Amino acid sequence: MSVFKPKRSPYFAYDFEIQGHRFYGSTKRKTRREAEVVERDLREQKKQEVTDQQGAASSLQLDHVADRYWIERGQHHAGADNTERDLARLIEYFGKTILLTEITDDDVTKLVAWRRGHRVIRSKATKAKDAPLISNATVNRSTTEMLKKLFTHARRWGVTFRREPNWRDHMLPEPVERIRELREDEGERIDDAMREDYAPLFAFVHTTGVRQKEATLLQWSEVNWQTRQIVKKGKGGKTITVKITATVRDILWPLRGHHPEAVFTYVAQRTRDGLIKGERYPLTLSGVKTRWRRTRKAAGVTDFRFHDFRHDFATKLMRQERNPKLVQRALNHADFKTTMRYMHVLDDEVGDAVERLAQSRKNPGLQDAESVTQSPGKGPGISSVGLPKPLTKRG
Repeated sequence: MSVFKPKRSPYFAYDFEIQGHRFYGSTKRKTRREAEVVERDLREQKKQEVTDQQGAASSLQLDHVADRYWIERGQHHAGADNTERDLARLIEYFGKTILLTEITDDDVTKLVAWRRGHRVIRSKATKAKDAPLISNATVNRSTTEMLKKLFTHARRWGVTFRREPNWRDHMLPEPVERIRELREDEGERIDDAMREDYAPLFAFVHTTGVRQKEATLLQWSEVNWQTRQIVKKGKGGKTITVKITATVRDILWPLRGHHPEAVFTYVAQRTRDGLIKGERYPLTLSGVKTRWRRTRKAAGVTDFRFHDFRHDFATKLMRQERNPKLVQRALNHADFKTTMRYMHVLDDEVGDAVERLAQSRKNPGLQDAESVTQSPGKGPGISSVGLPKPLTKRG
């Protein structure tokens, strides 16, 4: 059956396949009849898209390659909207008809220079001339890496490039990401400044270490109370799993009934733009960013980004458990190298171990004596900082 009603959702969903391509999502309709109309129109639309894509399969024009990549990969990304914008930007720069095989190192150099001149526009009210330039990381992720993905995908189709750009030469240097921990007094000030309807989101992020987008857009359909797990698509389209611990349950359970689909919501403060004062609406990424800037300012906390909640979680977990593999699982890191950045918290422990070894060589009986007085697994002077407590609004 291609139209069905998921649990805990008022809307019917569609799920169908056309020549090996799967399409699924919400119809945004509450009756089966209306949902079937939407599904039928979508099926015809997607059928035409697949037909067009197959017709262009042998074409290496940039717009054809981008369309095929979008159908086969891009639309399934967790950040599909960003992928669509990045593809459109490449077509805007190169034009639709340029062949992928014609793009050279010189072209990519000019593309990067063009993109580096773009500015960050946080809202329609922000004047372009007053906005900061986008970061090197943004240029790399949204432009160079996006174009590289098209080349990589085309190679899977059997395309051979005689002079593929040397991508490493075009990656701009990025600063090493610093690890920022939240001090206890800072946490208390943030707690005091936090608006009550936003507090559950920040408590969830502080407790689980999940990324901002993964938390903000969390859906009830991704929360399984029976298995005590949250399973959803995360960064790069990879599946992430979050354990529903007792603390996480205490955060999420009171939110049931606020919205049929979105877990985290806010209360409209006034009636405008289709919103009704006092009603709840799903949190948005832009809304959360704005709220965080205001909360941070009111709390007097500086040099602490939203993403630093994840660093804070990882650092404290590493310090408590001293188990990098456990931290890797908790953060849903695919690459262990990413987790290694938190190994610095064990420097004191390494120093203590080295000192114990030196002392034991001077006095062979010292090591046995220390083993009697110390608790298992802990060296002298090792901090046993626990996990960060959830940020909850105090009444």
